[in-house]
Amino acid sequence: MCAAPSKTASELLHTPVQFLKGVGPERAALLQRLGLHAAKDLLFFFPRDYQDLSSVKTLGEVREGDAVSIAGTIEEIDARVSDSGRSVLGILVRQGDEHLRGVWFNQPFLRQRFKFGQRIMLSGVVKRQGMCWEMRHPRVQSIESEGVTAGPLLPVYPLTEGLKQTQLRRIVQGVLELCQTAIDEVFPDAVLHRMRVWPMAAALPQVHFPRDAASLEQARRRFVYQELLVLQLALALRRYQLRQRGQAEPLPIDSRIDARIRRLFPFALTADQEQAIQEICVDLSGRVPMNRLLQGDVGSGKTVVAIYAMLLAVAHGQQAALMAPTEVLARQHWQTLQACLAKAQVRLALLTGACTTAERNRLKTEIAAGERDIVVGTQAMLHAEMQLPRLGLVVVDEQHKFGVKQRAQLRGAGRDPHYLVMTATPIPRTVAMTLYGDLDVSTLRGNPPGRQGVHTYRGDDAQREAWWEFFRRKLREGRQGFVIAPLVDGSDESDVSSVEQMYASLTNGPLEEFRVGLVHGRLSAEEKGAAMDAFLAQQTQVLVATSVVEVGVDIPNASLMTIENGERFGLAQLHQLRGRVRRGPYPGFVCVFANPVTAESEQRLQAFLASTDGFELAETDFRLRGPGDLFGTQQHGLPPLRIADVIRDAEILQEARNMADELIRNDPDLRQPEYARLKRMVITRYGQAMDLGDVG
Repeated sequence: MCAAPSKTASELLHTPVQFLKGVGPERAALLQRLGLHAAKDLLFFFPRDYQDLSSVKTLGEVREGDAVSIAGTIEEIDARVSDSGRSVLGILVRQGDEHLRGVWFNQPFLRQRFKFGQRIMLSGVVKRQGMCWEMRHPRVQSIESEGVTAGPLLPVYPLTEGLKQTQLRRIVQGVLELCQTAIDEVFPDAVLHRMRVWPMAAALPQVHFPRDAASLEQARRRFVYQELLVLQLALALRRYQLRQRGQAEPLPIDSRIDARIRRLFPFALTADQEQAIQEICVDLSGRVPMNRLLQGDVGSGKTVVAIYAMLLAVAHGQQAALMAPTEVLARQHWQTLQACLAKAQVRLALLTGACTTAERNRLKTEIAAGERDIVVGTQAMLHAEMQLPRLGLVVVDEQHKFGVKQRAQLRGAGRDPHYLVMTATPIPRTVAMTLYGDLDVSTLRGNPPGRQGVHTYRGDDAQREAWWEFFRRKLREGRQGFVIAPLVDGSDESDVSSVEQMYASLTNGPLEEFRVGLVHGRLSAEEKGAAMDAFLAQQTQVLVATSVVEVGVDIPNASLMTIENGERFGLAQLHQLRGRVRRGPYPGFVCVFANPVTAESEQRLQAFLASTDGFELAETDFRLRGPGDLFGTQQHGLPPLRIADVIRDAEILQEARNMADELIRNDPDLRQPEYARLKRMVITRYGQAMDLGDVG
């Protein structure tokens, strides 16, 4: 039994799984592998799918060539090798007085899936073979409903080795029968009515064992809305608390400061850059710390906007820190700042893992004494016990490479700094409302004037020599180029070119007349820095590299790129790589060689070839990949979504965001008694991950 009737609702819900009906110590250990420790965990362990038995046909209804699903019981299993040496696996399934034969060729490992007397469903095209119907290579689902009272939709739960669907279904149904009334409703009646969602008591049994598709849709909508509203409330609370708790140094702009900054830029800013600067200046002028995301496509000029913001901080006697995820990108930013500020009295520092102990100690002392105005570095800045007594602004580049809490780890003495986070990977709208929902957003879409377009081609082995001839001709004209390989050492995957193998074959083959450099993630920081410096100074004409050059590498003279094994890269990664050859006044040329083995990788490559718009590609990439484990990553540190899908549920996500904003606007601390349970759920689930204080 779940628990004695005399137990309180809380005691019922916290009953250890070991003491639930049908569990015991051994099965409890299996459930705990799935994160199921108490009865309440099982109530909210939602099915990952449903087995639809409503569409099952009888063999008397089918016709030759129909694509159907047939349910029945296995009566015979035949595994043999034909005269031609081909393995043949057959099963005979009885449905009433008729039979269906399922046949698989060269898949002997499937034999272990089948047992005599097992009830299964076969899906495929039926053909008549003598007195029997036959399906070749059908899709198979086991129908295990014994002991469960259910409708035509059977829940399919995530499992672990040793645990069966039948067992988990019985356990969940038992917990529902005995414990579902112990669950408190978290929504006030007004929210239930306004948002047209079912109450908990009605939705919980139907999300597990729906009586029909319509009931499942309503039950699922209830829990999707609840999950997304809790997330959006957490983000709204974070925005509110940052505005209430934070006390930053105001950094107002005036015409004198603006003119001093702009004279350092020997070019006109784009309309998008001007708009972003205006939004940032409004934020920086107040005492509430800025918390803004600057997103833009490759080459849209985000760094210029960040430099403007940092110089505004310096103009007010404050320090600025720019944090990048890699040493390559940190060095690139440092070199850009050095060139831009050559005629200014701004004191720079570069702090990365490549610094010697003596250099690091010297820089820390100078930074703490206020003798450095702008500090550029990697995550080494977070672990170096940095003291920036006048820290007014933190710029975090490639935000998605840092964790939620890392974003706010740099602090000054006393007041909070303003934060500007940047990404060159445009963010799909639904992701912006979730992972970045605590940030205000500025967007750069256009490219600075003078930038040329890029031409993208797909090559095959027959076209290689023609491509290399074109590559060599452009090098002789004075251009530079990249060659990108996906792995450092491909010895364990012979079909994938490693960067070192590629380097050897090119320097002894198509590019033997040119100076070729090599950079990848296994080189030391000094080696990577030397390789990048040589390429920037045009001492080498070609750089063979992994995706370590994906972001931040700004070589205006580089206009050529060869990408090997393009199917191994993500769409956003391919677009970032292509961005390395659209930085200067010369048209770019990219040829990607690929051998996609899946429909998804083929779609990815087709999208890459068809568009150079990073915002369009970001949405396409998100649709192709799906949300996946969007929240359960180390980078973001947020608990994973249990039932919501931010692509499929984008409309509900917007509704939840609107409701959350309204609730926090009207009751910033959620003090009204009817919101007590909802507030408790928000703090329990997201309080630690989002650094939410006790809003009660």
